[in-house]
Amino acid sequence: MERLQKVIANSGYTSRRKAEELIKNKKVKVNGTIIDELGYKVSKNDSIEIENKLLKKEQKEYYILYKPEHTISSAKDDQNRTTVVELINTKTRIYPIGRLDYNTTGLLLLTNDGELANQLMHPKNKVPKTYIAKIAGILTIEEIQKIKKGIIIEGRKTIPTFVKQRHKNINKNTSKIEITIIEGRNHIVKKIFEALNHPVIELKRENYGFLNLNGLKKGEYRSLTIKEIKKLYSLK
Repeated sequence: MERLQKVIANSGYTSRRKAEELIKNKKVKVNGTIIDELGYKVSKNDSIEIENKLLKKEQKEYYILYKPEHTISSAKDDQNRTTVVELINTKTRIYPIGRLDYNTTGLLLLTNDGELANQLMHPKNKVPKTYIAKIAGILTIEEIQKIKKGIIIEGRKTIPTFVKQRHKNINKNTSKIEITIIEGRNHIVKKIFEALNHPVIELKRENYGFLNLNGLKKGEYRSLTIKEIKKLYSLK
């Protein structure tokens, strides 16, 4: 027996959080009865309906995408902009794990495995994510040390696990910084540099845990291997 929201998420229909909202809004039935209790448990033999549609179990799919600029990290967009889901050739209902901003490029994972998505996004698991940020200005040694010691963002200290100035262009007064964080707060990398008056010009995610973009060009993707999927599940 498993909790209803977990079963819905694991089916690939939506994330666990969205599944909880559907249950609270009385959009879910089990064996013909509306269920609005989040702790409700179901078995494999139970019939589950969401908004009067029978929930079907789907094969799990896992992709790594080199997200290009001008794409939305979502399954849908009310402004008709291109979504990352549209870049993957599949009929399965997949969704991104976490988000990258509209103009941010780099590594993004997509899946219909709600359990893995929930695990990777949970703050307690502290999955490292490495970015290359092109910023305005040149960081001083003091500023780099300040970032390493922690920057207060919206009342909470953010401490990257790694910071290094990769390149600096004196003529254009810009530099490229490699930074690794374990947080998932919105725009956290941009906010770190904005706090030091070095706005981010370009941002790219190069690594997610042990995964990288090797062999992929912008807009390209590949399926994860069984070994990689198992390793992602071990990131706790």
